[in-house]
Amino acid sequence: MAFHAVRPAMVAGHFYPVDPQALTAQIQGLLAHAVPSDALVPPKALIVPHAGYLYSGPIAASAYAQLQPWRDVIRRVVLLGPSHHEHFPGVAVAGTGAFATPLGEVPVDHDAVFAMAQRAGVLVDDRPHAREHALEVQLPFLQTVLGHFRVLPLLTGMVEPGALAGLLDAVWGGPETLIVVSSDLSHYQPYEQAREQDTASVASMLALAPTLQQTDACGVSGVNALLMAARNHGLQATLLDMRNSGDTAGERGSVVGYAAVNFTMQTRHAVH
Repeated sequence: MAFHAVRPAMVAGHFYPVDPQALTAQIQGLLAHAVPSDALVPPKALIVPHAGYLYSGPIAASAYAQLQPWRDVIRRVVLLGPSHHEHFPGVAVAGTGAFATPLGEVPVDHDAVFAMAQRAGVLVDDRPHAREHALEVQLPFLQTVLGHFRVLPLLTGMVEPGALAGLLDAVWGGPETLIVVSSDLSHYQPYEQAREQDTASVASMLALAPTLQQTDACGVSGVNALLMAARNHGLQATLLDMRNSGDTAGERGSVVGYAAVNFTMQTRHAVH
């Protein structure tokens, strides 16, 4: 397996600016309005939305602001998101050498790709990744808040959350590894109905209950898998932000929901 090709930025100029200076300025502006992290340990996982930055950028920034104190700690990011364009069984890992954005190239973790390729239900296939935005839109944020890092890009097809949770366990690693699950919440509901549905979905996330349905989140397989893995690893979930496109830049008659959720190891407090 050769890793020479670079996957180009396919949604630059559509989901986010194609000009590097404009992109940097937008991301820095979004991060400046996010609440910075005061945690004593780095995040182990994040749930982050993947719409255009105009719509979900402020919510995504709430998640990525948590990484800034750990810029030199996190060295690998497992990116897990749904395939919006291709339908296939299992999970597709990218076999390309790097992912490009207007801010530069992000190298793929080749060793992790080789390891994933040995597991049942995992395909090394660049085709689902070719037009997919769910992972790409996360990269400029990561390039801004982290130092040198590699990515393991995974797209979900038809796969059971339990099997997917097993794949996450295989690449869990230590504090050097961050898992980012890319998902929006409810789609095209009236504003108040979306708020009610998304509030229930977030309650399940905070309880680490893998009970979300396809209509609750487009990345439902990844979300439920992370909730399973988080419970098994003793993580705790914290809501950082929950809004929808009606709160940011869209009409309220039909909205898309977004949430940013942080997962960290539970901290033990001394008993006095």
